Amino acid sequence: MGGRMEVVKVQLGARSYEIRIGGDLESLIASAAGPLRLGGHVVIVVTDTETHKRFGPRVIAALSEVGAVPVEITFRSGERTKNLANVEWIYHFMLQAGCDRGSWVVALGGGVIGDLAGFAAATFMRGVDFIQIPTTLLSQVDASVGGKTGVDLIEGKNLVGAFHQPRGVLIDPCTLMTLPMRQCRAGLAEVVKHAVIADAGLFEYIERHAADILSRQTDPMAFLIRRSCEIKADIVSRDERESGLRGVLNYGHTVGHAIEACAGYRGPLHGEAVAIGMVVAADIAVRMGMLSMETAKRQRDLLERLGLPTRIDPDLPGDRIVELTGLDKKSKRRTPRFVLPTHIGYVKRGIEVPPELLAAAVAAARGVA
Repeated sequence: MGGRMEVVKVQLGARSYEIRIGGDLESLIASAAGPLRLGGHVVIVVTDTETHKRFGPRVIAALSEVGAVPVEITFRSGERTKNLANVEWIYHFMLQAGCDRGSWVVALGGGVIGDLAGFAAATFMRGVDFIQIPTTLLSQVDASVGGKTGVDLIEGKNLVGAFHQPRGVLIDPCTLMTLPMRQCRAGLAEVVKHAVIADAGLFEYIERHAADILSRQTDPMAFLIRRSCEIKADIVSRDERESGLRGVLNYGHTVGHAIEACAGYRGPLHGEAVAIGMVVAADIAVRMGMLSMETAKRQRDLLERLGLPTRIDPDLPGDRIVELTGLDKKSKRRTPRFVLPTHIGYVKRGIEVPPELLAAAVAAARGVA
């Protein structure tokens, strides 16, 4: 699936970088090593147990081949790894490995590893350079691009973090062939999100090619990765620190994050929670007269065709989910601000939703209204 290498640029002045898509892990690392001057530096490869089994030795060998000094640290897979205790563990590991401000961090894995490793890189000795090598669809189309790093607290997701742009993002689509199907479907939620917020043509493409996408055919998957990276790169280039436009990327995330926290990060995967969050957001938009019922149904139908959940587990208390939305980073005075669609390809951000309306939409998604 790797094919020829394509480049998407994230234009951020002195912090600009390239997203390299295609080829294989070895060729991607080799192509980036020269421009980034990795040779001679200690490179801390942060990964998880499953990703290590599939790709760790290849990445270590490729980094050694270009003259870097790679050292790997491995964590358990899963959202619960993304915590401050593990960030501190990375700091101690880096000091023991002889790291200084010229050392590098490589995030090898999915969104959890990217956030964890990126935050460690952002804060170790007040910041060292890092590279994202995303190996899940969700991280390839979303989490690895844009410089958001951070960890979770028991009160909610991503409440501690920093903006720290990577120096490069290296994407080998072939890594998806070993990805569990559930993980692949979860990543598709973020692709649908990009389509709803910015590209009606992409939404129609997913509708037409859903079967090919689910079978992970080369051309459709490569197109989805590239187009998602282009959309996110454009938005990040215009609003790096989420002061305005970038907020649209949070579509589906306000309720999605609340669902994850309510389930103790042991329930739906992030992409699955975002899919449900998009359904709730569309329902709210319908109730507020911003979106037609037909368009909301079209979104729900596509998510279901992709095998994504569209309902909240009724065992999760609706009032707790509503309460947790108030801890969202975009909230003001514990009142959540939503991103809501008006039609496929366009959303409005910063919409204050009355608590009773939010509660009604959450109840409907739980099947109790």
